[in-house]
Amino acid sequence: MRVILLGAPGAGKGTQAQNIVKHYNIPQISTGDMLRAAVKAESPLGLKVKAVMESGGLVSDDIIIDLVKERIAQSDCKNGFLFDGFPRTIPQAEALEQAGIKIDNVVEIAVDDEEIVKRLTGRRIHEASGRIYHLVYNPPKEPNKDDVTGEPLVQRDDDTEETVRHRLKVYHEQTAPLIDFYKSRADQPDAAKYSKIKGSGEVNEIREALFGLLD
Repeated sequence: MRVILLGAPGAGKGTQAQNIVKHYNIPQISTGDMLRAAVKAESPLGLKVKAVMESGGLVSDDIIIDLVKERIAQSDCKNGFLFDGFPRTIPQAEALEQAGIKIDNVVEIAVDDEEIVKRLTGRRIHEASGRIYHLVYNPPKEPNKDDVTGEPLVQRDDDTEETVRHRLKVYHEQTAPLIDFYKSRADQPDAAKYSKIKGSGEVNEIREALFGLLD
């Protein structure tokens, strides 16, 4: 069960990733976590990463792939793994293929841009506790006030309409091409199976649809 989840920011990948990890007993592999762990462990690769990061450079795809190979060789990956935020670009997906890293399932969680804008711009948080509300889906009892303390709620910079639309633009330019990349390979021997599910609706319904595909 080696899975890649694709979908725009706000499509619900994080929530469904947690469901998959729990249900299939596989680890969620985040490139950010891997980079931090390698630096902390001071492995030869970690020292390379540290030097690049300290110089303000971007860690190359080659180094990321080497880290992925190292990570998936660990015992907790024996049942498979779920990639979190990787690959982000076609060169990364090609590098995965060239490294012989087999993927079983690529699942796209599809949500319209306007629905995502509505989802993300409606979020409000209580900073002190981290409690999250939504103006439409989970409104506070009193407008813009935390239910417990009555303190004001705030909108994170990440959730302003301008920022959300910019993140969607970057996604469509850089990551959405992966959908066609995996679709076009789906009928090749040993290629990952490509599936698409709707990411709007009840979270539990989406979860069950996802399990149905993966099973």
